[in-house]
Amino acid sequence: MPIKGQDLIVNRAKLSEAQTVQSEFPDSPEDGQCLLRIDRFALTANNITYAVAPDAMGYWNFFPSDQDGFGRVPVWGYAEVIASAHPRIEAGARVYGYLPMSTHMMIEPGKITHFGVTDMSPYRQEMSAIYNQYSFIDQDPVYAPESEGLISLLRPLFTTSFLLDYLHRENNYFGADTLILSSASSKTAIGVAFLMARDKTANLKIVGLTSAGNAKFTESLGFYDQVITYDAIETLPKAKSAFIDMAGDADTLRRIHKHFDEHLTNSCRVGLTHWQNTSNHIEGLKGGPKPEFFFAPTYAQQRIKDWTPQGFQEKVGAASTAFFISAAKWMDISSKTGPDAVQATYIEMLNGRINPAKGHILSMHP
Repeated sequence: MPIKGQDLIVNRAKLSEAQTVQSEFPDSPEDGQCLLRIDRFALTANNITYAVAPDAMGYWNFFPSDQDGFGRVPVWGYAEVIASAHPRIEAGARVYGYLPMSTHMMIEPGKITHFGVTDMSPYRQEMSAIYNQYSFIDQDPVYAPESEGLISLLRPLFTTSFLLDYLHRENNYFGADTLILSSASSKTAIGVAFLMARDKTANLKIVGLTSAGNAKFTESLGFYDQVITYDAIETLPKAKSAFIDMAGDADTLRRIHKHFDEHLTNSCRVGLTHWQNTSNHIEGLKGGPKPEFFFAPTYAQQRIKDWTPQGFQEKVGAASTAFFISAAKWMDISSKTGPDAVQATYIEMLNGRINPAKGHILSMHP
């Protein structure tokens, strides 16, 4: 008997238009395939970045929809193999990885190791391979059942934080004395600030830019040397500064470049948390170096080549453990189930109405 499922699909041209549609899967997969039941996943501002990123980055291609003009926004979380037609994958295996906001998905396992499996479905092979990898939880050194929420929320974001921290250290902070992060209350920015503050180079000042509503929370973390609101950018001293742009707000980017001018040593574009005021082709940008977009998967592949896959996982894992311990002190995790709750949380996230101290763990299952 076919297995009934549900997907949350989003209008790619109008992100606020989302709906739940029915899906169907065979209870006996074809040879070489595995059917996953998606248990729970995290929804963060990072997922909104996937939705608004340029088409060339391919995020919509991971989990396409049969409905023209619609797609499924990728998320990170946990799933269980409920039916397997692959000789090396057993039903009951639990994995962590890149998922759609759905109840189920089919994968074609390949490149199977002791630690995990890669989905070799043909339609996914043109995208970055790092998103196609699923780790077995019983071989994950960071995994603990009580930490599933934190891992789902923070692991993919913190990997980007880790890579940004390494990029700036590797380049001697691009000669800057001040590091400025926009959207400083975002989890990726918090991860960078945590790593920088934990092992800070002498005389480096970490400045967080945030909204008035999030300023108190951001200051309470203790990771930033200074927290200011966006309207105070022009009050910052014109010291040699490097900018990490998590917000993607065109006006903020222009103001940073104009204010610091030749004192701006590097401009790194990462996220699009302020997607409503984002321009992928910044016009009229004056002062400072040309902004460079940081694509974490590409940089990760370089580090994996340098350190080996195991070495990469060990380094990220050690740093992640420390960050998760810290995050448990300030993050309140909310769990909700059912398509209506998932859709409502997605709309809240899209509209920027999410408390930065709250993490959302969701399931499409009732």
